[in-house]
Amino acid sequence: MKITMIGSGYVGLVSGACFSDFGHDVVCVDKDESKIAALHAGRMPIYEPGLEQLVASNVAAGRLTFTTDLAGAVAGADAIFIAVGTPSRRGDGHADLTYVFEATREIAAAVTGPTVVVTKSTVPVGTGDRVEEILREERPDVEIAVVSNPEFLREGAAIGDFKRPDRIVIGTEDANDGARAQQVMRDVYRPLYLNESPILFVGRRTSELIKYAANAFLATKITFINEIADLCEAVGANVQDVSRGIGLDNRIGAKFLHAGPGYGGSCFPKDTLALLKTAEDFESPVRIVEAVVSVNDTRKRAMGRKIIKALNEDVKGKTVAILGLTFKPNTDDMRDAPSLAIVQSLLDGGASVRGYDPEGMDAAKAMMPDITYCSSPYEAATGADAVAIVTEWDIFRALDLKRLAGVMVAPVMIDLRNVYRPGDVEKAGFAYSSVGR
Repeated sequence: MKITMIGSGYVGLVSGACFSDFGHDVVCVDKDESKIAALHAGRMPIYEPGLEQLVASNVAAGRLTFTTDLAGAVAGADAIFIAVGTPSRRGDGHADLTYVFEATREIAAAVTGPTVVVTKSTVPVGTGDRVEEILREERPDVEIAVVSNPEFLREGAAIGDFKRPDRIVIGTEDANDGARAQQVMRDVYRPLYLNESPILFVGRRTSELIKYAANAFLATKITFINEIADLCEAVGANVQDVSRGIGLDNRIGAKFLHAGPGYGGSCFPKDTLALLKTAEDFESPVRIVEAVVSVNDTRKRAMGRKIIKALNEDVKGKTVAILGLTFKPNTDDMRDAPSLAIVQSLLDGGASVRGYDPEGMDAAKAMMPDITYCSSPYEAATGADAVAIVTEWDIFRALDLKRLAGVMVAPVMIDLRNVYRPGDVEKAGFAYSSVGR
């Protein structure tokens, strides 16, 4: 099949590379000429484990190409995926659909025959209806079916998630070529049939809501266990044991029950706000999600205060080493990362901050220009009064604790990801504090 992927960011590039690895002919389109030039040169615009090799092998096989020419890429395509950004609008939190509708109009001007247009971007309920309206208004002469096919990719594990998905959600309408659209989507995902990945065909609005509901529920699990962690500290319990104890219940499950400094990234913050806005527009409040958003915002600032408390409530003139800046490991994504609020609270308190992250420092420098960036955890800790683990990169799980303590002014560790056992850290000479225990 010929597939066109409009948008070569995180979702578009990963999806396009994986589709080409299935054997489809894929063209990834982007208006950013520098991004396309970098991709032609084999340089990835994002960090994702395995992506560079996947792209290179499929480019070499002739199945994956990149272009800025949307019209040429769309002509003759069996399926056209819209995978452009949908950032939160300033002021109201609603998803900004400017790029989605711009892409839709450009598609309408370029299509040459029957095709299926697929919204891969995360979009509010009813967006597919508007996309269909635009296409029918501008190209009533062409059969174009509109499908919703949300992505469920975890940064750092996106390729595995795409190739071995829990489910594939496809939203179509029975009217307006729904049967033809379903067959096209079955053909697109046919290589996954051997994995017996369940394809769930639903209505288009249902598909759009599934994406938001899924992310809001996962954000709720994270926020729930973070509040339980605070209760554990108050009563003298251990949140890791609590997590295991409730996670072994199959009705609950163990995933997303790891206490920490709060969720961030490109999905959960944006999608929970967009869901709240949709609920407000339809006068159907989702009060649990409202609480989740509020608690998570407070959580990040509270982690800054936790570090300050470990330094006797005063960080003025002191140096704090921050290990891990991205919102999670195995990505360079700094969007809504807990480190942003944590570092700001330390700077506001008069501290000097030294940071290290294996992949996120280039992105971090633009967002946190007032800290010192270091080349290793040990350089960051040199001369520091405290070290805080904010992101649980593997490199931070096996630190030489005695060496780390030896380069610090005072061996104080605040472990916001519960990476270490308290006894091991204290044996190395640290004053140690963690989350929920």
